[in-house]
Amino acid sequence: MNRSRPGRRSQAEQYEPLATSDGAAAEPAIPRDTTECPFSWMEYTIFGILGVAMLWAWNMFLAAAPYFSSRFAAAPSIQSTFQSAILTVSTITNLSALLVLSNLQYAASYPFRINLALTISTVVFALLTFSTTTFLAASPSAYFAFLLAMVALSSWATGLIQNGAFAFAASFGRPEYMQALMAGQGVAGVLPAVAQLTSVLLFPPDDDPDANPDANPGPAGKGETAAFLCFLAAVAVSVVTLVALIPLVRRHDRRLRGKLADRMAESTDSVHDVERAARRVTSLWALFLKLPWLAVGVAVTFAVTMFFPVFTAKIRSVDEGAGALFRPAAFVPLGFVFWNLGDLGGRVATMLPFTLGDRPFLLFLCSAARLAFLPLYLLCNVGGRGAVVPSDFFYLFVVQLTFGFTNGWLGSSFMMASGEWVDEGEREATGVFMGLCLVIGLTVGSLLSFTISDI
Repeated sequence: MNRSRPGRRSQAEQYEPLATSDGAAAEPAIPRDTTECPFSWMEYTIFGILGVAMLWAWNMFLAAAPYFSSRFAAAPSIQSTFQSAILTVSTITNLSALLVLSNLQYAASYPFRINLALTISTVVFALLTFSTTTFLAASPSAYFAFLLAMVALSSWATGLIQNGAFAFAASFGRPEYMQALMAGQGVAGVLPAVAQLTSVLLFPPDDDPDANPDANPGPAGKGETAAFLCFLAAVAVSVVTLVALIPLVRRHDRRLRGKLADRMAESTDSVHDVERAARRVTSLWALFLKLPWLAVGVAVTFAVTMFFPVFTAKIRSVDEGAGALFRPAAFVPLGFVFWNLGDLGGRVATMLPFTLGDRPFLLFLCSAARLAFLPLYLLCNVGGRGAVVPSDFFYLFVVQLTFGFTNGWLGSSFMMASGEWVDEGEREATGVFMGLCLVIGLTVGSLLSFTISDI
């Protein structure tokens, strides 16, 4: 039966799930005292910026696929599998980091984990920026090893920031801040792809004679100017986020001091020590029992999503002669732009009153139904071999945009709903747990993506 629940999440204190149709009582959501933690647009904006930084590195590696492909042109075996290799190394490292961090709840300093992640990301992308101007004659295998090392370090940083950011946002007790993180991730998907597309159009790869007839192609490193600008932007994003996080942490600490004033008066401990003492350490299994369909649903959503980067990197325009935008170097980033625009639209759409957060099983069924999108990619011009549906409009608007929208809407819905089904002291652990389930889905999907790497 439907559960009574207001349309707006800002009124979640009125919500209490009723008994399910089989008579079993559902876990009640803990009312939130909005006078204790009022909504702030400043805090929402900072969490949005944090969401951008959280996923920027991931999308930067995807958007730079044409540049990486040019570096591996002399090694066809690497060129055909590097995308899946990046996805696999990234998600396995990310998952390992989250598994370790998820079991270190009590003494965790989530702002410290976020700051550490941003510092690592700054160093990694500074090295990647440097690599676009030096050692361009390095062998494909050497550059492949370097790239995977950078991917691993970046993914460890992503695990730190996911663990810290989801827990930190959940501690505020405002689903809007979790939505801000997810929306920021959507922005992080759009901007790198747009930047890559723009830079490719402004600085055509040297191996494109039609776009740059006077170029003198070299053995490797084609399109290095575009990649240089994209990687440099990633450095800037990390630094800006480090600065933006300072006022958010200070506001959080002031709020904690006010909330824990009585307990601190009886103790010589710091505000963070008192906060940790009040933190409830909850096992991952206990959280899964409370959130089974939400946990499985978010994993399925992102497992299915992980097939799109492999398809997108291989699909060509059905009319490459129509202009620079339709050549592979620009059309591949264009495909990522459309998918990420849909993803961002889906994440923003969760701000609307309509939601299925009180129907976890129905949300799960929607996530499983997204498998129907995968055969649609085979109707497009995969590898330039011809399309069953010879239409770039069909590929960009029907397949990419819609597939991205469903990912953004479902992913955000799962993450936002999770906080309503646990006790207040479990919110931080729930944010960490749902982030872990999300990455499990990414890992499974990246491993399965190898099955289509040779299409």
